[in-house]
Formats: sequence, structure tokens, C-alpha cells
Amino acid sequence: MYLKIFASDNLKMTIPERVCVGAVVGAFGIHGEIRVKSFCSDPESIAEYDQLTDETGKKVFKLKIINPIKGGFSARISGVKYRDQAEELKGIALYVCRSEMPNLDDDEFYYSDLINLEVFDTGGIKIGKVISVNDHGAGDFLEIKAYGQKNLALLPFTKKSVPTIDLKLGRIIIDPPHGVFENNEPEEPPSPRNHLELGDE
Repeated sequence: MYLKIFASDNLKMTIPERVCVGAVVGAFGIHGEIRVKSFCSDPESIAEYDQLTDETGKKVFKLKIINPIKGGFSARISGVKYRDQAEELKGIALYVCRSEMPNLDDDEFYYSDLINLEVFDTGGIKIGKVISVNDHGAGDFLEIKAYGQKNLALLPFTKKSVPTIDLKLGRIIIDPPHGVFENNEPEEPPSPRNHLELGDE
């Protein structure tokens, strides 16, 4: 966790009430166990939440971790006894209410809050959108879909490269190292109608 959240009084984005902490990635074995991937800083802590739900909050899951496996854990969900039941859960993201999550310091945040944030450069030009946050073995990187660029850009997730995160405005400001974007000059989106769309306040 390296970056500071800069709050704003101009609310343009509602911060989700639920935080994604993991996902069911498939069935495991023939007795109803599942493969689960945890997004928690302490991966096993995903099983400590009493109210894991789907994205809507309507389906509630009680999770019990069985064993660590490659890429996650084998686990059981209460009421799931057979492989076909487990297979039906594949792809379900697991959420908890934000109120149940640990309190964060001023320079911490949940990665799930960063997905789909608009990306601006330090001159206020909109560059693209955050697609995901990943650790490729050399620290965390933001995957950014840039306008006019075919491949995703991988931006080091450091305070130097991402000096500002504004969750309420739904955007981040980046100062990328040379070479992150193709030709280091991603194509700009269609011309905005006013300065607010450029990110000016």
C-alpha cells in the first residue's frame, strides 16, 4: 500500500458498500469442494468473514478453508455437497460489507476500489481506465486500457508513478515512466466539451 487517497467534496462516484475479497474459480474433487482465490492481504482471512455474499448481497456463503493449493485454497461452502453444485459456483466473486473490513490508514485502500477508475495524466488529459491490479512478481502493477493502444499498459503501482488517487471523483493521476505506453503518447479520447471533462476543477 503506497498511495494516498485524496478526498474531494465534489462527489461524482459512489464508493461501493461491498468489497470483493475473493472468487470461486472452480470445483475441486468430487465431494463438493471448491477452488477459491483470496484477494485478502492475509489470504486465509477470507474464511473469517461470517457474511460472504455475491455482488448483489442476496446470496450468502459460509466458507471453510480445507487446504492451500496452487493459486488459492480448496474450501467448502455450507450446503454444497456435490461436484455439480460446486461447478455452478464457478466465477462467483465473494464480497463483504465495507463496514466489516478492517479500518485503513490514510495511505491505504482496497484494490477493488481502483477497478474502472478513469486515468488522467498530470496535464489533465484522460488517458484510459484501470482494468485490474496485479502482482507480477516485481511489485504491484496497474493494468490500464489506454485510448488508442491495443495492448494493456502495465504501470508500476508506486507513489511516484501514481501520485493521486481520488475515489470520490473516480479517477487517478499518473506520472508514468517512459515506455509504459506505446510511443509514450497514447491517443487522446474525443475532445471534451468543457474543461471539467479534462479533469480541471
